[in-house]
Amino acid sequence: MNSPTVELTKVTKTYSGDSDRKVLDGLELCIEPGQRFAVTGPSGSGKSTLLNLLGTLDRPSSGSVRIAGTETAGLSDDALARLRSETIGFVFQLHHLLPQCSALENVLAPALARPSVNWEQTEARARDLLRRVGLENHLTKVPGQLSGGERQRVAVVRALINSPRLLLADEPTGALDEANARNLIDLLLEICETEGVSLVLVTHDRGVASRLDQSYELRGGTLHRQ
Repeated sequence: MNSPTVELTKVTKTYSGDSDRKVLDGLELCIEPGQRFAVTGPSGSGKSTLLNLLGTLDRPSSGSVRIAGTETAGLSDDALARLRSETIGFVFQLHHLLPQCSALENVLAPALARPSVNWEQTEARARDLLRRVGLENHLTKVPGQLSGGERQRVAVVRALINSPRLLLADEPTGALDEANARNLIDLLLEICETEGVSLVLVTHDRGVASRLDQSYELRGGTLHRQ
């Protein structure tokens, strides 16, 4: 039986400064394989902090973070980087594509971080994913030649190229119009279902949040079911 994709147990995160600020306070979270999970909350509530912990880009002040069955506490930076490249995909509000690279090259870029890659198979997967999102005729185009919705679709495929178990999406529709935002959510839900990927999506849009399997609001440092 597969272990949960994500398990957070009594996680706290405190930032030191003129006065210590506790952003997360005893947070508990369990996400099963393939589950689609939305997080809402006001600015400053800790949504980005939560994503950074899930993405192993930051460490908790206390508590346990397990990703794909691996306890992250005590792992070296190199070990965390390996776990991240093999297990986690990221989609951001702004696509962050490399402007000088084609759509296909942008999708393949995360594979460069892996120690061993079958490039023939990886490129075949990239081409298939781009075809599935309707970009088979745009493989050689650079981001400046693509629309905003097309660039975000490239970013989604890039996040999936290493076959992650967990996909983290930070306001992925924030820079899109209503039609492109709806299409992007359709795409994320479809691909996560067919690929068996767990999705954590941060959004201010409660309509978007309502389309996922579960929706929680982050307030007071903990998650509250919506």
